[in-house]
Amino acid sequence: MTENKKPKYDLEDRTAIFSETIIDFVKSLKDNNINRPLVNQILRSATSIGANYMEANGASSRRDFHNKICICKKECNETKYWLRLIAKANPEKYDDCKKLWQEVQELTMIFAKIIVSSK
Repeated sequence: MTENKKPKYDLEDRTAIFSETIIDFVKSLKDNNINRPLVNQILRSATSIGANYMEANGASSRRDFHNKICICKKECNETKYWLRLIAKANPEKYDDCKKLWQEVQELTMIFAKIIVSSK
């Protein structure tokens, strides 16, 4: 007899996959004076989302957890900003930026819900 099990939703995995996708995406961008600082910034903000979520899961208090989740949401918003600028600087990558923006927007909403729920 087989059991019907729902796949476990893993936000740690989802944020890591998002970081990996961003890494692959920036590798596809031209190396030039405009992209260099944008790539540096988006790598920092996008990969910080998952790192801060991992820290939140190991938080020493509810207050520490709440603070780390707020940082996750802040980094999501920053990542959306850098995606906007990358799309402007690289019009041929607009569709890729839009897909990444949609994923980070979903992450933003998830973290916003966690913030409200953790109060």
